[in-house]
Amino acid sequence: MGTDKATLSISGEPLWSRQLTLLRALQPLNVWISARSVPAWCPQEVEVVLDTPPSRGPLSGVCACLRRLETMHLVVLAIDMPRMTAEHLLKLLNRVQPGRGLIPMNGNYFEPTCAIYSRSAAPFAAEALAKPGASLQRFCRKLVAENVADAYPVKPEERPFYYNLNHPEDFNALVNWRGVT
Repeated sequence: MGTDKATLSISGEPLWSRQLTLLRALQPLNVWISARSVPAWCPQEVEVVLDTPPSRGPLSGVCACLRRLETMHLVVLAIDMPRMTAEHLLKLLNRVQPGRGLIPMNGNYFEPTCAIYSRSAAPFAAEALAKPGASLQRFCRKLVAENVADAYPVKPEERPFYYNLNHPEDFNALVNWRGVT
């Protein structure tokens, strides 16, 4: 992307602020930001959970947060999913079974950075992180195979919620999307 995605503004609001608002709407016990280091934009009242080494992208953050988890479930929301809604997150939360996570599946691809993980996923995350070639997709497949999580098939009308900003073109397309200025 060439810049910190969290500081990109959509309709005048930085992505970090927008995503924190969505998460707070769920009324969680804690809201954390997972990162390699404390971001300059991080609000003082929000705790930063530093990624578990080795640095393997979002898997390192999921692993670190699962280790800190004080509740039964961890809701993960990527900073770069600007079309996600609180209503959709609540829908996912309402489908979570006790002791199990829920990972959206968009076609044949898991959406691991907008998912709900159960506390019982922690050892699987640590194991995945310790292996060479760590992959969130493999981690998710393992959780489903071991009955630690369920796959949630994303409906066609829900696919826009999972729009991800990886390249400048993605951001430009979002700005041109109806409803965003």
